[in-house]
Amino acid sequence: MTARQHDTTLQDAIWEGSIPLAIRLSPSECRVYDQADSYLIQYPRLSYLPFLLPRLRAFFASFLIDPDVTSHEGWFSYEELPLKWHYPIGLLYDLFSGAQPAHDGSSNRGDRSPSAQQPSTLPWRLTLHFGDWPADQLVQPDAEGKVLHDAFINSVKEADFLRNGTAKGIMSLSKNDSTQLWTAVQEPNDKGYAEQRSSYDAIFQKLLYAQGAPLRHIPMKVYLPSSPSASAPSLGHLRIVQALVTPFVPGGKEAQTIGTALHALLPALFPSRRTPILAKPVLHGAVVPMSAHVEGLMREAAYLDGWLHVGLVMMG
Repeated sequence: MTARQHDTTLQDAIWEGSIPLAIRLSPSECRVYDQADSYLIQYPRLSYLPFLLPRLRAFFASFLIDPDVTSHEGWFSYEELPLKWHYPIGLLYDLFSGAQPAHDGSSNRGDRSPSAQQPSTLPWRLTLHFGDWPADQLVQPDAEGKVLHDAFINSVKEADFLRNGTAKGIMSLSKNDSTQLWTAVQEPNDKGYAEQRSSYDAIFQKLLYAQGAPLRHIPMKVYLPSSPSASAPSLGHLRIVQALVTPFVPGGKEAQTIGTALHALLPALFPSRRTPILAKPVLHGAVVPMSAHVEGLMREAAYLDGWLHVGLVMMG
């Protein structure tokens, strides 16, 4: 297999990646307490939970104690933890579900999914709420979806600026390109998958190579979730580590790897640049080899907002 074929296979797997969900209505908001059927769906890893709200509102309409609630008032929790709606669902699952990530040693792509290694975590069981919005933890979206749209576009702008030193790429997109980008985000592997992906890839290439500018930095965030325990009152609190990650190791011509980047960002957790000792980096449900070049990961495995959202799994 050539390098290009490998990259294409990787991109296919990321775009086609999905997670089975079982979403129940909160018993406190349900006319029959916990007797309503769960809503079952296989949902794209790259997409976002709020896009499910209109169909969930319709599905649970006959069970709602308050029939006047609207879909944009909905929010999701996992084991009483409010889930941040502006994070891709694949990232949320990797951070909070407890599923073990896949490893490179698997014999085939099907075995390299969290479901193949730890089926007890699937379907991922979430709870839907329409009341008691957790204002101290979540910003509330609006009925028109503008808050969600703006949150995504701002993330794209930030990634664009880090890559190129300017956000002119995203700012100069045509109205049609902007619309196609947002459509791909809403349903990345829905009907018309090939067309949506083709449109997204074309737009992403424009952002990657804006005005021929040299690549300056890799947009990367590293997430350190707290461990569930009775002594952890801030269960679900995330420490997000972000710094300027260059394509090459500072002071030389050595390509920056995920290992060298994590060693620079979190030396206590990653004392070695080559071997994971205390924690493993996870991207799209799979452990990332420490030797993987961050530039290659950005080009082939970034989320739809252009970021590498890397979760950490503690070892031992």
